[in-house]
Amino acid sequence: MNGATNCVFCNIASGQIPSLKIFEDETIFAFLDISPLAEGHLLVVPKKHYVSLADMPEDQVAALTRHLPRLMRAVMGAVGAEGCNILQNNGRSAGQEVQHVHWHVIPRSADDGLGYRWNASSYAEGRDEKVQKDVLAALTVHAH
Repeated sequence: MNGATNCVFCNIASGQIPSLKIFEDETIFAFLDISPLAEGHLLVVPKKHYVSLADMPEDQVAALTRHLPRLMRAVMGAVGAEGCNILQNNGRSAGQEVQHVHWHVIPRSADDGLGYRWNASSYAEGRDEKVQKDVLAALTVHAH
C-alpha cells in the first residue's frame, strides 16, 4: 500500500482505521461513509494515495471505475433507492474535503430532501468558441 501516513482514507484502506467495508480488490477499497448523505452512501477510494483525479494514471482510474456500476446496483438494491448520484470532487473549491481522490456513491429517492443545485448559465457571444479552442489546445499539450 502506497499511502500518506496521515491520510484518513489511506489508513482506512490499509485497515489501520476500522470501517464498514463493502468491497476490496488489489486497487480499490469501498466502504460506508460514516457521515452519509443517504443510507447506503459509499466511498470508493484507490488504495494508492492520489490527491486528485488528475494525478491518477488512466489505467488506475479505469481499474477503479469499472466497479462503480456493480457497487451502485448493489447499494440501490439494498436500500431500495430509485436513483443514485456518483460524485467525484477535485480540490477544496470543488468540495473535496479529504485530500485523497474518492468517489461518492449516493443512493437517492424522490422524497429524500437532498436536492441538487445546478446553477446553469450561458456563454457570452463568442466565448464558447474561445473556450473550445483553449480546451482543444490544452488537450494537445497534455496528450500522452
